Amino acid sequence: MDAAAPPPRGQEGQGDRSGGDEGGRYGVLLYYKYAEVPDAAALAAFYESHCRALALVGRVRVGPDGVNATLGGRMAALEKHVAEMSSNALFDGTDFKLASCDDPVDERVARECGFTSLSVRLVKELVTLCANPSLATPQITCAGRHLSAAKFHSVLQSVGATSDSEATVEKSEVVVLDARNIYETRIGKFRVPNVETLDPEIRQYSDLPLWIDEHAEKLRGKSIMMYCTGGIRCEMASAYIRSKGEGFENVFQLYGGIQRYLERFPDGGYFEGKNFVFDHRISVGSLKENILGTCLLCGSSFDDYSPRCRCSHCRMLVLVCSTCQDSTKDYVCELCQKNGKQCCQTSPRQGCKTESELIDSSDFGIPMIINQSATSTIPRSNGSEQLKKLKILCLHGFRQNASNFKGRTSALAKKLKHIADLVFIDAPHELSFVYKPNPDHCSGRSSLPSGTPKRKYAWLVAPNSIFYAEHDWKIADAPFDPLQYQQQTDGFEESYAYLEHAISQMGNIDGILGFSQGAAMAALFCRQQQKTCGSLKFRFGIFCSGYPAPIISDFDGEPIKLPSLHCFGNSEDHDRQIANRASTELANRFDKSCRSVIEHDMGHIIPTRPPFIDKIKEFLSNFI
Repeated sequence: MDAAAPPPRGQEGQGDRSGGDEGGRYGVLLYYKYAEVPDAAALAAFYESHCRALALVGRVRVGPDGVNATLGGRMAALEKHVAEMSSNALFDGTDFKLASCDDPVDERVARECGFTSLSVRLVKELVTLCANPSLATPQITCAGRHLSAAKFHSVLQSVGATSDSEATVEKSEVVVLDARNIYETRIGKFRVPNVETLDPEIRQYSDLPLWIDEHAEKLRGKSIMMYCTGGIRCEMASAYIRSKGEGFENVFQLYGGIQRYLERFPDGGYFEGKNFVFDHRISVGSLKENILGTCLLCGSSFDDYSPRCRCSHCRMLVLVCSTCQDSTKDYVCELCQKNGKQCCQTSPRQGCKTESELIDSSDFGIPMIINQSATSTIPRSNGSEQLKKLKILCLHGFRQNASNFKGRTSALAKKLKHIADLVFIDAPHELSFVYKPNPDHCSGRSSLPSGTPKRKYAWLVAPNSIFYAEHDWKIADAPFDPLQYQQQTDGFEESYAYLEHAISQMGNIDGILGFSQGAAMAALFCRQQQKTCGSLKFRFGIFCSGYPAPIISDFDGEPIKLPSLHCFGNSEDHDRQIANRASTELANRFDKSCRSVIEHDMGHIIPTRPPFIDKIKEFLSNFI
C-alpha cells in the first residue's frame, strides 16, 4: 500500500499524537495471541500506559486466554510497540500484521471503528463463539492446523486445477469455509474453480456454531480450508468443528488470514473483491480492483461501506449506492428480508421517542408503552459512535396490564437503561373486575376494594370465561387458585394475531421478555412463528417464572431455536405461583445449545440484585 500523505487540514492533531514522529507515515497493526495470561489486569494496565505514551488509538482486549489488538498510529510508534511486545515471552511466535496506510480522513468512520481514541478492556474470552453464555468454549489447543498463505494457495491450486472430467477423490474431499459475517463476504471471498466454497451468510460470529451444526454433513469427512480476516476467528471456529470428533479432524486455517494472503499475492490470487477490515480503512483490495458487492436496492456493482447505511431492523451494515441513498429511507438487509421483515413506517433516523410515549395500535384500540430514555443508543467510553440499544417487547402476566407491569419492572428497566429499552403492551383479552371477599368485622359485610378499578388483561383465558363489561366489582365465584393457569387454554389465536399486528407497527424489535403467563405466551408465539414461517421475529427471548401453556399440540416436534434465558425460583417454596418444575419444563422446550437458566430464591418476581442482574446483562451483551 502507498505511504500516507500529510494529514489534511483539520487533522493536524492526529500528527501531534505521534510521540515525536510527527511527519511519519500512518499505519494499522493487527495481532492476537492465545496464551495463558497470569495477570490479565496488570497486562491491561501496561497496555493502557504504554499505548497512550506512543499516542496509539484503537482496541485492545485482554483476557485470561490471551490478547487481541487492533491499533492505529504513526508507523514509528507502532514499530516501537511491536518491539516492546516481542520482548515479552508471552508473545513468542506472534504474527504482528503491520501495514502503512493513509491517515483517517472521515472522522465519522474513524469514530465508529474506534480509531479516534484508545480502548483497553478486560474480557472473559477474546472472541465469543456462541451467544449462549453457559455453553462450554472449545479448547483452543484443538484448533485447526495453520497453513501459510503460500501453502494455502498451493492446496487450492492443486485441487482447483482438476477439471470436471478428471474429478478425483481428493477434489471432492476439499471444501473452503468462510468464517466471516455476511457483510464482509458481500464484498470479497475466495473463489476457486471446481472447489465448493461455503459462505454461512451469518449476521454475527456467534451464529457460526449453529450453522456448523446444521451443515455438519457437508463438512464430515472433508478437508476443510478455513479463512477469515486475520486468523483469530478461525482459531476458535476450527476448534469447534474438530471437537465434533470422527470425520471432522482435517481442518486447516489460513495463517494470518486474508491480510497475509493479499500481501503474498498482491494480484489477489484466488481471492476476489476486497477484504473488509475493522478500522478506518473499511476495506483493502488487491491489484485486480474488481467489485463483488452489489447495491441492496438496485443491484448495481457497489462495494463501498463508507456511507455507513444500516438495516433498520438488525443494524447490520448494508451496501446502498449513492443513487439509491436516501436519509429518510429504511433499509432491510437480505437476512431480515428472508425472515419476512419489511421497511418500518418510521425510520430510526428521524429521532427518538420520549419516555413512556404511547403508540396507538388502532386496529385493536389498546396502546403500547415504551419505557425509553431520551437516547436509544449506548454511549461508548472510547468516544466511538454509539451503538443502538436493544428494544425488548415485554408481555405481562395474567390479570395485569402494561402500566402495572412497567411499574413492577421499573428496577429492571433502571438496571438495563444503558443497553435496552423496554416496550410494554396490554394483552387483548380484558378480564372482569373480580375480588375475593374480605369480611368487614364491624358490619359483618364484605368490603369492596378501594379506588377506581383498573382494566386487567390476559393472553390466555379459561374456556367459557365470562367478561362483564360494566366497570364495577364482582365477587369471585371461587377462591383464587394458584394453579388456575393450567385451565387457561383458550384465546391463543386472537393473542397471536394481535401480537403480529402490534409488532408490525413497532418496527425493529430485538427480543421478547415474558413474565408468568406472558412467558408462556411468548414461548407459544415463538413456536408458532417457527412452525409457520420457518424463522423467528426475535434475536433472543427472556422467560421469567414461565410455564408451558397447556396447548400441548403447539409444543410438539423440534425445540424452539431461539437463544433464550430462563429465570425462575430454585425450589417450589421460592415461587408459590409457578412451580419450579413447570418453569424447567418450559426451558426444556428450547434448543439446549443456546439456552441459559438462572434459578433464584426471590419468589414470583424478576430479580434485579447481583448476581442475577449481572447474568441478565451478560446474556443481553451478546446481542448488542
